[in-house]
Amino acid sequence: MSKKIFITATGTDVGKTYVSALIVKKMRETGFNCGYFKPVLSGVEEADGKLTESDCNYVIKTANIPLSADDCVTYWWKEAVSPHLASKRAGETINTEEIISHLKMLEKRFNYILIEGAGGITCPLRLENGEKYLLKDLIRTLCPNIVIVADGGLGTINSVLLTVEYARNNNINVKGIILNNFNPDSFMHQDNLKQIEYLTGVKVIATVETNQKDIKLLDNIFGE
Repeated sequence: MSKKIFITATGTDVGKTYVSALIVKKMRETGFNCGYFKPVLSGVEEADGKLTESDCNYVIKTANIPLSADDCVTYWWKEAVSPHLASKRAGETINTEEIISHLKMLEKRFNYILIEGAGGITCPLRLENGEKYLLKDLIRTLCPNIVIVADGGLGTINSVLLTVEYARNNNINVKGIILNNFNPDSFMHQDNLKQIEYLTGVKVIATVETNQKDIKLLDNIFGE
C-alpha cells in the first residue's frame, strides 16, 4: 500500500498547490516514486473535456509526473466556487466511493501519494438532504495524517491554531505545518513561527519564500 499525506490549509489561496508541487517535485527528484491526487477541483479551464489549466496541471508540470491532469482529479468544475456548490450547479453529487476507487488506482502506480484538498479543512463537499459532509470527513477516510499550509504573515497564528484544534477534535493527526510566503528577514514572520510551534506543539517542518523553487522538509511527512 502506498504511503500518503493529505495537504490542507488554513483557507483558500494560501499556497496549498504551490507547496504541494514543491513537495512532489522534491520527492521525485530524490528518487521516490511519488504521485499526486486532487479529489475535487474547481476553477479550471478545459478544452474538449480535458483540463488545460488548473491546480493539477501546475503540479503535474512542476513535479514532472508522467500522467495527465485528468488522471489525477476525480471531480472538476469550471466555476471557481466551493465544491458543494460547483457540483450542485453541474447536477452532480460528489461520491466518496468513486474518490476512493480513483485513489486505489493511483496506489497501483505510485509508492507515495500526496493528496491535496480543496480550500481549508472545513470546505463543504455535500450539503444536500440534511447531510453535512466536509473535507475533514474525506480526510478521515483517505488519510488521517495532514500537513497544514499557512501564510507566514499577519493573522496566521489565529488561523493555524483554529485549524490544528479543529483537526485534533476530529481525530486527524497534524504531522507538521508549512509557512508559505515566509520572509526570513521579518521579525514578525520569525515570531509567528516560534509562537505557532509553542502554542500548538506542532513543528513547522518547512518555510517557503515567495517564488521559491525548492523545499527542504525537516521531517518525513509520509506515513503508512
